[in-house]
Amino acid sequence: MNWLKTNRANWDERVKIHLAAECYDTSALRGGHGRLHPIEEAELGLVDGLRILHLQCHFGRDSLILAQRGAAVVGLDFSSPAIAAARALAADLGLTERAKFIEADLYEAPNALPEPGSFDLVFVSWGAINWLPDIRRWADIVIYFLRPGGVLYLAEGHPCAAVFDDATRLANGMPGYFAPYFSSEPLILNDPRDYADDTARLKNSTTCEWIHPLGKVVTSLLDAGLALNWLHEHDSVPWRMFDQLVRDATGMYRWPDRPWLPLAYSLRAERSKD
Repeated sequence: MNWLKTNRANWDERVKIHLAAECYDTSALRGGHGRLHPIEEAELGLVDGLRILHLQCHFGRDSLILAQRGAAVVGLDFSSPAIAAARALAADLGLTERAKFIEADLYEAPNALPEPGSFDLVFVSWGAINWLPDIRRWADIVIYFLRPGGVLYLAEGHPCAAVFDDATRLANGMPGYFAPYFSSEPLILNDPRDYADDTARLKNSTTCEWIHPLGKVVTSLLDAGLALNWLHEHDSVPWRMFDQLVRDATGMYRWPDRPWLPLAYSLRAERSKD
């Protein structure tokens, strides 16, 4: 199976669904006051004047939020419909001078954007790295683009939670064991549902995904030459990862009674100024 072709077909089909989905609502963005999810809002800090590379940007909603806050943003994604939608949205918002969008596979990013050491911030968030087979190569690409002193910000679903799934749920309704945490083999899934719209059914329903253990992610970044500033684990996540999760007042999803296991993590890693 060609993992790249398979996943691209899946994400190409999702674009139209997500443009109409409530969780990707762009009304605040169009009103000039778009917001990221609470975790990023609390951690990212000011971006005014920064040059930002948003890897796996989808249709550019978060890229354009950062552009509205004064950043110069380049968004990169492998989906042609997503990039077309991002460019159209940037034009609608009058942000084409502050936000550029490039269609390319993540691993081909240095060829599509040959600008080594030119970004203050590489931004990666939510459901991104699980689509990539080689996390060390991803780390090398991150540092390729960062200037000396530049920073990676990553917010992602927790790999501990990826071990479980509702399809194997326990008698008490909790998600059951699904996949081994330390496996390097791809998870070949066939699920026609979309997390953003309960009514949608995908024709290109097969995907290839990977679980990247937290230690492997951090070690890959260290080996690539980044220094870890901090690592936070979270008991909430921006989408209903499991049916049993409940939405709180901030729009995040969490366990209904107590935080059974982490649902997300975030980190900040910095390239040496030397």
